[in-house]
Amino acid sequence: MNAYEALAMDELKRWQRKMTKRPSLVNKLSKKLQTKLNSYIPDKVHAGITAVVKQMVRGVLFGAEYTTSKKEVYRTLEVAESAVKARIDVYKKTAATEGGITGAGGILMGLADFPLLLGIKLKMLFDIASEYGFDVKEFKERLFILHIFQLAFSSQQHRKKVFEQMSDWEEKSKFIPEDIQQFDWLSFQQEYRDYIDLAKLAQLIPGIGAVVGVVVNYRLLNQLGETAMNAYRMRWMEMKRLPA
Repeated sequence: MNAYEALAMDELKRWQRKMTKRPSLVNKLSKKLQTKLNSYIPDKVHAGITAVVKQMVRGVLFGAEYTTSKKEVYRTLEVAESAVKARIDVYKKTAATEGGITGAGGILMGLADFPLLLGIKLKMLFDIASEYGFDVKEFKERLFILHIFQLAFSSQQHRKKVFEQMSDWEEKSKFIPEDIQQFDWLSFQQEYRDYIDLAKLAQLIPGIGAVVGVVVNYRLLNQLGETAMNAYRMRWMEMKRLPA
């Protein structure tokens, strides 16, 4: 293990501790409040939102694979992550610009931010996977991307559960059925919506929406990029331990 890899593994260990730590009192209270609020929403509404999110995500998932070229597996982690960091920087700026434009356009434009930002996030994850040498045309790689997305934008309770599913992925993925219908879309949309609601609501306020859109979108993409890098570092370490 070279100096760069050792530093990356230290960062990975700190991130893993963060992902597996117990929810704080604030996390628990916040989650209870969100669960309570969700209980007041009729099941038909939840089903409708879930269907919309499901179709949006599936459209991006199965469309992005044709616009993402497979890269050769890099010889070193440092070379791969140099390219990954450059990709993340581009997407952060793209998301910030998009957030500023939609935030300045009032409520209707602010609402358009949801599908636009979702598409930017997922496309970034496809490009990151490709830079690490993974083939996004494979179903289980797209499923791993959805797990990264959940890991970045979920409550601490749900995050811990998702992290456990992602650990030792090379072995666990052998037993995953090739059926996207079995994915837990309801939890996916509820966790994502609850996570970003407070941050994104301010984007609809006239006068400050543009500034909020720039800052929030930039930070959300930065958080997603950090999560993706550590998730693929975990895969990299697991594959290093596997027999050739």
